[in-house]
Amino acid sequence: MADDYRAAKDVFAGTIGGIAQVLVGQPFDTTKVRIQSAKGNVSPVKVVRDLIANEGPLAFYKGTLTPLVGVGVCVSIQFGVNEFMKRVFTNANGPGTHLSMGQFYLCGAAAGFANGFVAAPIEHIRIRLQLQTSGNAEFHGPVDVLKKLYHTGGIKLIYRGLGPTLAREGFGGGMYFLTFEALVKNEIHTKNIQRKDIENWRLILFGALAGYGMWLSIYPIDVIKSNMQTDNYHKPVYKNALAATRGIVQQNGLKGLVRGFTPTILRAAPANAATFFAFETTMRYLN
Repeated sequence: MADDYRAAKDVFAGTIGGIAQVLVGQPFDTTKVRIQSAKGNVSPVKVVRDLIANEGPLAFYKGTLTPLVGVGVCVSIQFGVNEFMKRVFTNANGPGTHLSMGQFYLCGAAAGFANGFVAAPIEHIRIRLQLQTSGNAEFHGPVDVLKKLYHTGGIKLIYRGLGPTLAREGFGGGMYFLTFEALVKNEIHTKNIQRKDIENWRLILFGALAGYGMWLSIYPIDVIKSNMQTDNYHKPVYKNALAATRGIVQQNGLKGLVRGFTPTILRAAPANAATFFAFETTMRYLN
């Protein structure tokens, strides 16, 4: 019963972290998707300027409803699975022992992989909405996207990009939680304090660094995933992730695999700082 209660707290705190992540990071993510899917080279400044001029500032929050609900679910899965795996390894290691860096990575990788099955369709729907402009609006909200994708290609089309999403979430999740937990572990041991005594500004800093650790390790995979999900869904150009990779390199060279990196890395610090800060502070209140 105690474990069930603990799991419920992990999931609830993760949901709060996910909501914080969306509210802080959505404008950066919209900019990133526009750059990744643009034909030819385009700068972040131009994308932002054109978006504000043509669609208004609220356009940065296009498709927000889907990630607000979906990312809340995704992050709750990530943190729930990560905390569960930490308890599994703690029990296996025995009383008085600590998790190794490798175990922290495996916990995060398991959390990310589990989350990938939910993240893939949610991100597909969100991306379709983010790419719309006032002059070419094909979809009237997330439910309409879901219906049209399903009627065109069924569940398989809704889950388009699942492979690279699982790879991104698995590798990235491992680096994400490893970075944060390693920093927390060092702080606890260096200052001989408990986790709840770590200062808020340090939680924010550790969360920001965790975001950098994740995106620096997996960004090209995200570009491949995004190009698969922005492809023409009636007549896809890319048959699979390998074809998408080839297409990106043929059109833009190897630098095409890092398109949109600037808004992503700018987003990484505030969005993930907000995520971990919200999770850790929520857990403190719940405990």
